[in-house]
Amino acid sequence: MTSRKIVLTAALPYANGDLHIGHMLEHLLCDYWTRFQKMRGHESLFICADDTHGTPIMLAARKQGITPEQLIAQMWTSHVEDFKAFEVLHDHYSSTNTPTNRKMAEFCFASLQKAGVIESKSMRQLYCDHDKMFLPDRFVKGTCPKCGTVDQYGDNCEKCSATYEPLDLKNPACSLCGNAPKPRDTEHLFVRLEDFRGFLTEWVPGHVQKEVSNKLDEWLSTELRPWCISRDEPYFGFEIPGHPKKYFYVWLDAPVGYISAIEEYCIKNGKKLDDYWRNPKTEIYHCIGKDIVYFHTLFWASILKASGFNTPTKVLVHGFLTVDGVKMSKSRGTFLMAKTYLKHLDPTFYRYYMACKINNGIDDVDLSLDDFTQRVNSDLIGKITNIASRSAQMLARLDNRIGDMADDGKALVKRAQEASEKIAAHFEERDFARAMIEIREIADDANKYFDTYEPWKLVKTDETKTKQVLAAALNVFRIMAVYLKPILPSYVEKVEALFKEKPYTWSSAQSILENHELGVFAHLAQRMDPKKVQEMIADQKAESASAEPPKPVKSAVATILPEIDIEDFQKVDMRIARIEAAQLVEGADKLLQLTLDLGGEKRNVFSGIRHAYKPEDLVGRLTVMVANLKPRKMKFGMSEGMVLAAGPGGKEIFLLSPDSGALPGQRVT
Repeated sequence: MTSRKIVLTAALPYANGDLHIGHMLEHLLCDYWTRFQKMRGHESLFICADDTHGTPIMLAARKQGITPEQLIAQMWTSHVEDFKAFEVLHDHYSSTNTPTNRKMAEFCFASLQKAGVIESKSMRQLYCDHDKMFLPDRFVKGTCPKCGTVDQYGDNCEKCSATYEPLDLKNPACSLCGNAPKPRDTEHLFVRLEDFRGFLTEWVPGHVQKEVSNKLDEWLSTELRPWCISRDEPYFGFEIPGHPKKYFYVWLDAPVGYISAIEEYCIKNGKKLDDYWRNPKTEIYHCIGKDIVYFHTLFWASILKASGFNTPTKVLVHGFLTVDGVKMSKSRGTFLMAKTYLKHLDPTFYRYYMACKINNGIDDVDLSLDDFTQRVNSDLIGKITNIASRSAQMLARLDNRIGDMADDGKALVKRAQEASEKIAAHFEERDFARAMIEIREIADDANKYFDTYEPWKLVKTDETKTKQVLAAALNVFRIMAVYLKPILPSYVEKVEALFKEKPYTWSSAQSILENHELGVFAHLAQRMDPKKVQEMIADQKAESASAEPPKPVKSAVATILPEIDIEDFQKVDMRIARIEAAQLVEGADKLLQLTLDLGGEKRNVFSGIRHAYKPEDLVGRLTVMVANLKPRKMKFGMSEGMVLAAGPGGKEIFLLSPDSGALPGQRVT
């Protein structure tokens, strides 16, 4: 067999949060396939990195009171720990915020410039007056302009997969403050995708699944819109050379991270990047979810073409993970974080079950919690592991040596060996579900053979025949372990120790053990407790509720104050004010000092909201104040009005904020 050179990448996890089991679905798919290729003797690299740039990272860091660099460092460590716990083996796991990736992003940008496909033009973009920033795609939500689904992000619809500009959204709202943003002109850089139409039309059909190709044909049937590759400050990322205060949009430097991660691997291992990304014999595969097909098949392929790098051999698209047939839900406790899962269940269970469910199509993969428990206990424990458990422990009570086999035992082993290439073909095509069916059929065959002879009874009358039965059963179990190694690596390490063998390769299934001493039997896997699943769901539900506590509805006062006439109320002059500055008041436990802009007039106001707000979070915000309240001389200075707020006090105080569009100085009626 000729050795192949293979590079496989998974989509880069975003570095603003911990991993969930949906992330694990994709990375397990890649891990199964890469481990299989290595067992077949191929050079197969599984490469990935954290996606670390963009406004969400910057804002998440600010919310935690740390720098973006500190946040992404924490997340990188957390992600690597979770992958390791689930036995996902990356050959190199990097970050997009590295000098290598900056250099590679700048190289690709220069290549696009040299190809003459970069253009600069003014564009209308949504700007939030409240948050003082142009809103990235994912910081706008509204109604999809194509299918009418509400609460969709500003770049694509999760329901119909349509892509669009944030300005196309109906009823757009800022994801940060909820206010309606306003269109504003700004200058940006674009890649003219239409210039790559000829290349893409020819390239797409042979490099994606048929269902994906049909979707891409729809996009290619119309003019390809120029792709914006820049963002305005404030933005956490790489500044674009020659364009001050403009930054590479994350969708440029994130996929470039695939190449830079390989380059870092090469530097570490004394290899050359061109042997991978410019070698026509190297196979390159991107494994992605169906929501990011457009970026990888049209935009990314065009960047690679312009930059002189190999385009992917295949873009492998998979569906989403659902739980009990529906989208993962925080309220139901099924938006399962990897760490929550690990607190309750063995990752071997999840690896096994996902392998039983994943095929090479793009349909969603469902984690049915009842079926999860049943299949692990029935198949992995009851059918597969039980063969080794019963056979090895019985043989240990004899001489603990695998002897010879009778003819029917040899035939049983031969049938298991003959399934090797059929199972390998399923692995190659990433139809892991079909491979697992074949393995379970071998287990059924072995259990039928074992139960026919009833060695627990036979041993009382015919020890020699009993040992022949046990030898055949253990040889078949060993062959199944070889086939299962890409799926259950630590499980099979225990099998290798039991049989006192070196790490298995795929060809190990073709050897037979006779006159072979066993090691000490150790339990390979325990049964899955259904109660643990329910405890896990309850735990996740509690964690989600704790992370996003509902705002309590409380009465501001115990008793309604005496009635007033409308004439009394009209004496109160309430005005819109912009908070121009906010600072702590030295020596005051509850007060913040606010400088308010009333549309040309400045007011100094002391407000007891210190426990509810950080000063820096208030600057630029609109609020409502009582403008004609008599100034009050306080210990810390003169307070020239009052801002309006509601709540019982302490941290639960909420400033009144008018809708976007209100102007400082306007009267509130």
